[in-house]
Amino acid sequence: MASNRKQPFGYRMEFGEYTPHPAEAETVRRIYQTYLAGASYQELVEALQERGVAYDEVKLWNKNMVARILEDKRYIGTDRYPAILPEEQYRGAQERRRDRAVPTRKTPAQMELRRLCGGPPPAWVEQQTLTLLNRLIQDPESIVPGRTEVEEPAEARRLRRELDEALHSPPVDGERARDMALRLAEHRLNAIGAEEYEMTRLQKLFRNHPHMEELERELLHESVRQITYRGKGIQVQLKNGQIMKGGQQP
Repeated sequence: MASNRKQPFGYRMEFGEYTPHPAEAETVRRIYQTYLAGASYQELVEALQERGVAYDEVKLWNKNMVARILEDKRYIGTDRYPAILPEEQYRGAQERRRDRAVPTRKTPAQMELRRLCGGPPPAWVEQQTLTLLNRLIQDPESIVPGRTEVEEPAEARRLRRELDEALHSPPVDGERARDMALRLAEHRLNAIGAEEYEMTRLQKLFRNHPHMEELERELLHESVRQITYRGKGIQVQLKNGQIMKGGQQP
């Protein structure tokens, strides 16, 4: 039998004829399915390496190998090669390759999304981020502190007790009560953590924002600290520390 790489990946020679190589043909179909689902060349390479699929005995997978497989028309059955892919799947991959080859100008929101992700994210991340933020616009009260509130300081508790006693012990010394109330408010304000302050700010921000048809850079910048994604799921960390999840979590 000839060396596999003397013929396209996915085929082998048997008795002078090309036939599908069962394991490799399945890998070809998986590459097309994953690519059409939105994966990049690099993501395909990483997935193939993680699965331990061999391209040949000495070469590791790279983006050029993936590109050759995605452009090879023989997989739909031409010349002496039997089909291992439906034609519509091959056509769909070619359309996506052409679309990706056309340089597009990134919007300010897409540039901000890239910064928050730490690099260029797959296209589906933008849509899932939009869905999550629109959910907050619809229900800003779902924004909660990202961690447990700071315990009220001892001095604030003392002032609160004294104020309660002063208000319930006539005659009420109005000036003294106002002074204690102001000092208590100051202590409570100082006790509020950054996350709780951000929670209040974010609730107001989303409450006053209209529903979005597409992502807006300003809202992303003002509300989101970081975005991570894995598989088909994303996690959006708001600036109050709260984690919002979307898509299909691994």
